[in-house]
Amino acid sequence: MAYSLKEVMNKPERLTGGHRMCAGCGAPVAVRGVLRALKPEDHAVCGAATGCLEVSTFLYPYTAWKDSFIHSAFENAGATISGAEAAYNALKRKGKIKGEYKFIAFGGDGGTYDIGLQSLSGAMERGHDMVYVCYDNEAYMNTGIQRSSGTPIYTDTTTSPAGDVLQGKQQFNKDLTQIMAAHNIPYTAQTTLTADFKDLYLKSEKAIYKKGPAFLNVLAPCPRGWRYNTPDLMKICKLAVDTCIWPLYEIEDGNWKLTYKPRKKLSVEEYLKPQNRFMHLFKEKNLHLIEKIQKHVDESWEELLKKCGEA
Repeated sequence: MAYSLKEVMNKPERLTGGHRMCAGCGAPVAVRGVLRALKPEDHAVCGAATGCLEVSTFLYPYTAWKDSFIHSAFENAGATISGAEAAYNALKRKGKIKGEYKFIAFGGDGGTYDIGLQSLSGAMERGHDMVYVCYDNEAYMNTGIQRSSGTPIYTDTTTSPAGDVLQGKQQFNKDLTQIMAAHNIPYTAQTTLTADFKDLYLKSEKAIYKKGPAFLNVLAPCPRGWRYNTPDLMKICKLAVDTCIWPLYEIEDGNWKLTYKPRKKLSVEEYLKPQNRFMHLFKEKNLHLIEKIQKHVDESWEELLKKCGEA
């Protein structure tokens, strides 16, 4: 069936309103987009690593989740959900449980790129039928906007401040999507919040209903850490895609596919300007750093085009 934004948006919400996430935050938008891909008759067991999403959507005994929800520690969301999936399979074999359940873990970049990478990697390698979704806001936002290995180079954070000596974080961010693709799992994809949510929906549907482990990396901007105007959430995501800083692609059964190619590739400046975490880069003495970012993005984009057979 062809994708219909109206039909998708009319599905019952599985993450309700009334949670405590910030205005203009990408994380709840990403979660709702992923959960909309579930069939109405299917149940889900959702887990979340400690982070903004967890502390803001679940404060016992109150919850914004309509499906079963498990709070994991920072480091073990992958292990927790893979364990729940294994228990479900055992109970189903014994005839003690009926109906279809899907297993979805959510974690920020701190709990995914860094602290939770070992349990995520283990769950993927063991082949559990589950989805791990990283809502990537590019820093440890919940604990005070500290840098993570998902934080882009030259980002101003509380632990990589821009000053007279150093201009923000000094390392390029880790490419976690390609690291997960190297696990040779059935489905890996990178997406974000585009205008009609089609890319997010279709990739979520594939990830959920593809047999075996799947990984989704969803760029989810943070207004507190990125310091943009809260109504500009979707604009920021669009600029990330059109500058090729955050390309949209998928790897299904080993086949690389680009799912969006900008008609006109914008300069990285267009993406950096609206975010005050990069404001120091626009000083005269730092303009060469923007050139370095552009060179890295261009090289990464060309490499991706080759892998996807688009070069």
